[in-house]
Amino acid sequence: MSAQPSVLVVEDEASQREVLVYNLEAEGYVVQQATSGDVALDLAREDGPDLILLDWMLPEVSGIEVCRRLKAAAETRGIPVIMISARAEEVDRVRGLETGADDYVVKPYSVVELMARIRTQLRRVRPASVGERLEFDDVAVDTAEHRVFRDGQELHLGPTEFRLLTTFMERPGRVWSRDQLLDRVWGRDIYVDSRTVDVHVGRLRKALRSATGKDDPIRTVRGAGYALG
Repeated sequence: MSAQPSVLVVEDEASQREVLVYNLEAEGYVVQQATSGDVALDLAREDGPDLILLDWMLPEVSGIEVCRRLKAAAETRGIPVIMISARAEEVDRVRGLETGADDYVVKPYSVVELMARIRTQLRRVRPASVGERLEFDDVAVDTAEHRVFRDGQELHLGPTEFRLLTTFMERPGRVWSRDQLLDRVWGRDIYVDSRTVDVHVGRLRKALRSATGKDDPIRTVRGAGYALG
């Protein structure tokens, strides 16, 4: 997909933050940064990153409290959180996980291991980004080979329609607004009119119908956007 997975780094120590940002960008991730819990919560709500790296020791609002609030809110509870902490005691690890963290990494950590843990979490929420095969009803997508099938018949999609379909298939049932699709499919740094989304969704629907004559599985949610199934 053109828009690579996005990671929000929440770390108030500049040297630690720079190391994380450098390694994440080297892996091809889109990286955002926050140095406080309040800023992190705002960015998570506004931009919906694919994953959050969250330091426990933050000024004012602690990482534990940030995690608790993220997991309590409907719009952010599905974002994987990897908590990073110098607290190595079992009681601290358990507290972090019970607060809702999806993983817990103790400082000092191996960057190679941390990147592997990030990929593991992203495999859950963005399987297409790690080459997984996606299936929904009678539609199958081979993300590694960029091939799409419906009822066993191969479909020929343009690159934008392919990225749209994989986005829908990663989260069946989720309603995507046009702005969210623009960010996910075209990328945050590219200006595209939101009506362009409607054009490409129309092309995707036509391609999905053409192979079998069946109705396409994408539905329009009036006033909200589009969803699969």
